[in-house]
Amino acid sequence: MTALAPLSLPAASLTSRLAALIAARPIGVEDYRAAALFTLDALANALAGRRTTAGEILLDWADAEPLTTGREAMLLGGLTHILEVDDLHRASVVHPGCVVVPAAYTLARRRNLRGHAFLAAVLRGFEACCRVGMAVGPAHYRIWHNTATCGPFGSAYAAGDILGLDHAAMTDALGNAGTQSSGLWQFLETGAMSKHLHAGRAAEAGLLAADLAARGFSGPPQILEGEKGFFKATCADPKPERLLADPDAPWQLRLTSIKPWPCCRHTHPTIDAGLSLAAKIGNRNIERIKVATYQAALDVCDRVAPRSEYEAKFSLQHTAAAALTDGHVDFASFDPAARDRLAATAARVEIIAAPPYVRRYPVAWGAEVTVQLDDGSELSASREHAYGDPENPLDQSAMRAKATMLLEYAGIAAPAKFIDAVLALAEDAALPDLPPVQP
Repeated sequence: MTALAPLSLPAASLTSRLAALIAARPIGVEDYRAAALFTLDALANALAGRRTTAGEILLDWADAEPLTTGREAMLLGGLTHILEVDDLHRASVVHPGCVVVPAAYTLARRRNLRGHAFLAAVLRGFEACCRVGMAVGPAHYRIWHNTATCGPFGSAYAAGDILGLDHAAMTDALGNAGTQSSGLWQFLETGAMSKHLHAGRAAEAGLLAADLAARGFSGPPQILEGEKGFFKATCADPKPERLLADPDAPWQLRLTSIKPWPCCRHTHPTIDAGLSLAAKIGNRNIERIKVATYQAALDVCDRVAPRSEYEAKFSLQHTAAAALTDGHVDFASFDPAARDRLAATAARVEIIAAPPYVRRYPVAWGAEVTVQLDDGSELSASREHAYGDPENPLDQSAMRAKATMLLEYAGIAAPAKFIDAVLALAEDAALPDLPPVQP
């Protein structure tokens, strides 16, 4: 692939400087291995997403016309984000895998790239969307879905890297990725399927931006900081200094969390703390549950009586009740029977935003769960970092187990074969095809 040329656009352009920062970063053996694990997680999610109602609709849409590269990226991105068990980068509140991996995988496979070139593009794509996400400021997330708005920068960089764009063309690609940024939280009011569209369109938009840039199609270099740019349009309190901060920090992919439970990541600190208490409750009855966490978790997941499986995945009350009552959280925890069974316990959950969790967010996503029992006793547990965070990660064995669970859910006949093929990308193996789903 062609290396990015030296910086040639005005120093005032943040996109130009971001492209240069990412291009200069070295990639080590452990970085390739980490990128292979995150690729496995994303692709396993995409395959499992086929076995859902939303997934069936996306597949029907894709079957209606020839599957171009852009449409395939759109399809894979949407599928990856359906089951709510894909990755999450805390500081940016972006799900990078469902945007970057589909775009990179689709394009790299069609160009017959091998593992290292593909994984390098994944690392750089994660870096781009996560750094933009860290710069948008907290107010952006109250209206805009960061995965949808910041994601196109990541898919554009990954696709541009695979296409061998020089520095000027990469800046064009990022400029035109930014002008396509969109995605609103309104879908939460009804549990609509728009969130899956957000991921798919972000993957497709960035790929389109890079493909056009490769042909000389120009984009605005000051798309971020310009007077009519992304920050001005969508960010009440942008933090532009964060875009280029800590250039020698680990790759943002290695600072990204993996979800062990299939629901909104904001619920995971509560689930993690609740699971640690479940065995201690025994035969006693729960009188009251108090969850102390950060404000963004309340903004997205304050839902006492969820009316659908999807709403239950965005309910602190329901997930707390499931963790404490059942001692586990899995796909069945959100079905109609589980919602009915846990409704009375969920109604006893009080949630508040409280220190230190408010102060530490978004660097740390924490929570404390306190349970009052019918014998007058009280149990409490807290988490500064939930299971799956970089500080408390799933090891390779747990990652394989999660992928196996998703692939079996998807109806894949030989999960281990596909898992081994994806992990072999770290040794520069060829990209595997996605396995067929068994009828």
